Amino acid sequence: MLMKKDKSNIKLIIGIIAIVLIMVLINRFNVFEDYGPNEIRDYILNKKAMGPLIYVILLTLLPLMLFPDSVLVIAGGMVFGLVWGTILTSIGSLLGGIIAFLISRKLGRETVKKLIKKDLVMFSKDNKKGGFFLILMLRLIPLFPFKLVSYSAGLSDIKLKDFSFATVVGSLPGIIVYTNLGDKTNNLGSGGFYLAIILLGALFAVSFILKKLYAKKSEKTIKDK
Repeated sequence: MLMKKDKSNIKLIIGIIAIVLIMVLINRFNVFEDYGPNEIRDYILNKKAMGPLIYVILLTLLPLMLFPDSVLVIAGGMVFGLVWGTILTSIGSLLGGIIAFLISRKLGRETVKKLIKKDLVMFSKDNKKGGFFLILMLRLIPLFPFKLVSYSAGLSDIKLKDFSFATVVGSLPGIIVYTNLGDKTNNLGSGGFYLAIILLGALFAVSFILKKLYAKKSEKTIKDK
């Protein structure tokens, strides 16, 4: 039983290392440097029936790339519309978050630092019970980068199931706003487009307030300890 578990862990680690090496090369040579929402939209549309799958795969690999999440999500809204764009983005974001979480948990902090070119927002090691609410709060604040939260969670003792459920629920408002913006970009100048801009501004305003409150609460917790 233990041997089978060890072999499974070895296969998982090898697979993760292979993905990391591929994406490091992509980052090194700036493969996606000149891609914006329009270019990604055209790329996905050219894949025709495979477009939804390609989009989910890109989102899944996004935590391994030095590429802004919002650009890809907006492109998804342009291609698939609000409803299907939200569904596909939620699936891809969850898979991407899980990959980042597992890479961090299996390979450690130093490997992740080399991959994303920066240090991480570290969680304390006593988040096992409150892990769901912690991730939920951070996902509700888009100003905390998605991939950094995922990698940081993997270095803590937060359970994967708590991380996954909180990611799905907490990411939904931001996904809807960005996907809606992409969808309405197809009708520039319409009332729906201007409403999408207003919703994006409201999202950032609320996120800014929540981030401030979270920072104050974190400082208070540290002082109390």
